[in-house]
Amino acid sequence: MRNDIKILAAIAVLVIIAAVLFTYYYRQSVQNERKPTNTASPAAPAGQLIRSDSPSLGPENAKVTLVEFLDPECETCAAFSPVVKKLLAEYEGRIRFVVRYMPLHPNSLKAATFVEAAGEQGRYWEAQKLLFEKQSEWGTPHGPPSSAPKPDVDALFKGYAKTLDLDMEKFNAAVRENRYAEKIERDRKDGQSLGVRRTPSFFVNGRELARFGEAELRSLVEEEMKK
Repeated sequence: MRNDIKILAAIAVLVIIAAVLFTYYYRQSVQNERKPTNTASPAAPAGQLIRSDSPSLGPENAKVTLVEFLDPECETCAAFSPVVKKLLAEYEGRIRFVVRYMPLHPNSLKAATFVEAAGEQGRYWEAQKLLFEKQSEWGTPHGPPSSAPKPDVDALFKGYAKTLDLDMEKFNAAVRENRYAEKIERDRKDGQSLGVRRTPSFFVNGRELARFGEAELRSLVEEEMKK
């Protein structure tokens, strides 16, 4: 009789434990189902996203910070640039735009050096716009190698610098000293540590845009604006 009581007591304890475990896992499952889904990854470390010398537009205390890893020689970056500018105009005063470099093309380093050297003279954004507009003259197009002679990129960039009315002595010194090589390489390493493998890549308040597109970027910006 006593053995039967012990067995029943043991069974009762096991049933209680099973009930507690079932309740716990059920609640966890419900909570996971209720978590909101989005097309962005978790926030990335801010120190890797923005450096103190990163080119930027907009107030530092803006509601939303949009970081783009770009390559001046990237055709998609050039084509998508008007979309970014449109967003900045629509959310003027509430969005900050930060540029980081991810050099992936043959002339990327020279192009990034060009815009940085122009930035020394207060013409960074004009230089970036000009390179995007003239990309077909100096850039390496996608597709099979062309039999056409390669452009003299250095000569073209000097011509662009004159178009921007830059002080050529200062510009030539920055290029000759390869003054921004360390900065560009640092950006590349930061991007790699964040998983950036293509350009353009965007982060909105530290959240990486998982699916590239105007609608997707706008949706993520609007989501962050509402917080």
